Amino acid sequence: MDADALVLGTVLASLCVFQLLFHVLSHWLSAKVCPGFSRLGPAKKIEWNSRVVSTCHSVVVGALSLVVSLFDEAVIADPLWGDSLLAKVNVAIASGYLISDLLAITRHWDVLGDKYFVIHHCASLYAFSLVLRHGVLQYIANFRLLAELSSPCVNQRWFLEALRYSKLSTANVLNGLLMTLAFFVVRILPIPSFYGYMLSVVGTEPYARLGLLTQCSWVGSCVVLDVMNVLWMVKIAKGCFRVLALMRREKAGSSLRNGKLD
Repeated sequence: MDADALVLGTVLASLCVFQLLFHVLSHWLSAKVCPGFSRLGPAKKIEWNSRVVSTCHSVVVGALSLVVSLFDEAVIADPLWGDSLLAKVNVAIASGYLISDLLAITRHWDVLGDKYFVIHHCASLYAFSLVLRHGVLQYIANFRLLAELSSPCVNQRWFLEALRYSKLSTANVLNGLLMTLAFFVVRILPIPSFYGYMLSVVGTEPYARLGLLTQCSWVGSCVVLDVMNVLWMVKIAKGCFRVLALMRREKAGSSLRNGKLD
C-alpha cells in the first residue's frame, strides 16, 4: 500500500474507531466495570464517554510519540525533514481523534462546548495537516504529542469528581499531585528547550526550505498551544494548592479537636 494511502486510511480508521468508542463502546464498558456510571445523569454520561475516548487516545498516541521521540533514528537525525512511517501514522491517529472530538463537541455543545478546546483542536489539526501533506516536521509533531501523556490524570480527576469522591480522598489527592507533576513535565518543562531549538535552526538551509507558510504555521500553532498550556497549568496549580491548603486546615482542625478531647 502507498504510504500516503496508508496515512489517509489511518486518519479515517482513527475517526471511525473513536466515534464507535464514544457512541457505543464506552457506555457499554463503563456500565460493566464502574457501577457509579449508571447513576450519572445524561449530560454526565456524555462527558464521561468523551473523557474515556480522550484517555484511550492519549495512551496510544502518547506511547507512540515516546517511541518516535526516543528511538526513531530517521526523524531524530533530522527533526525538520526526517521521514518515518511510524511518525506519520501517529500524527494520523491524533488527527482522526481531533476530528472525532470536534464532531462530538459540535453535536453536544451544551455539554462539551468549550471555545478553548475548539481553538486547541483546530490549531493542532492545521499543524498536523502540514506534517501529513508535506512530510515535514514529523519529529516536532511527535515531540509535541508527548503532551498527551498528561491527559489520563486530567480525565481521572473528572471521573473521581463525577463519582463524588471527596476532594481530600486519597485517590483524589494522589491523582491531583500526579496530574500537576505530569502536566508540568510534559507540557511546560519542554518549552524553553523547544523554542531554543526553534531559534537555533532559524537561518539554516533546512529551515529555509520549509517555506514562509510552514515556518509561520510552525511558530504560530506552537505559540497558541503553549499559551493555552501555561493558562491551564496555572489553573491546575491553583487547584492543587487549594487542596493542599484544605488538607492543612483539616489536619490543624483535627489536631485541635483531639487536643480539646485530651
